[in-house]
Amino acid sequence: MADQRVDGVEAPQDGPRTGRGVAWAVTEVFAPQYVALLLPPVAGGLAHGWAGAAWGLLAAALCAGIPAGVIAVGVRRGRLDSMHLVDRRSRKGPMLAGLVAVVVGLVLLAVLDAPAIVTATAAVMLGWVLVMGPITLLWKISFHTGVSAGATVVLAHILPPALTLVVGALLVAVIGWARVRVTHHTPAQAVAGAVGGAGVAWGVPALLL
Repeated sequence: MADQRVDGVEAPQDGPRTGRGVAWAVTEVFAPQYVALLLPPVAGGLAHGWAGAAWGLLAAALCAGIPAGVIAVGVRRGRLDSMHLVDRRSRKGPMLAGLVAVVVGLVLLAVLDAPAIVTATAAVMLGWVLVMGPITLLWKISFHTGVSAGATVVLAHILPPALTLVVGALLVAVIGWARVRVTHHTPAQAVAGAVGGAGVAWGVPALLL
């Protein structure tokens, strides 16, 4: 099947049959929704044990679960192309849903006096929406690399920073390669996503922690 050009890059419609199996697997496993769902309970658990993980699950359900659900419903009803939102023009609705969900979740976490690291992860998610959201409406910045790079920086506040950043950078590089390999992004879009996501995740915890 012929490829379609979406936002300046070729978007293949025949998936793994093109020989890009590894890249497609990386794209699926490290989808932004999944990384965002895992980040709060992992960060909360590492910092505060099971109680922190429970707070993280609440943050994940509010700030990442609702937007992921909106996207899943859109895909099921045929309004969205996939969970990856390949067509940049389809991102506006999910971005607005994500913005509302994260703001509500962040306010609730603050009112309930959740652990600082959990509240910080929600604030980082809000930063991703506010920084990368407007960009993606004009230029298809990569949320895959942005969210993964940002998650790495958040975890570097809890785990040994040097090792965490090195391992995370290698993983983000693989994710960026995968996004370019499946032709959903250009190299510039992948790099810009990583820089933007990491920058937000560095700045927000520095103010809150």
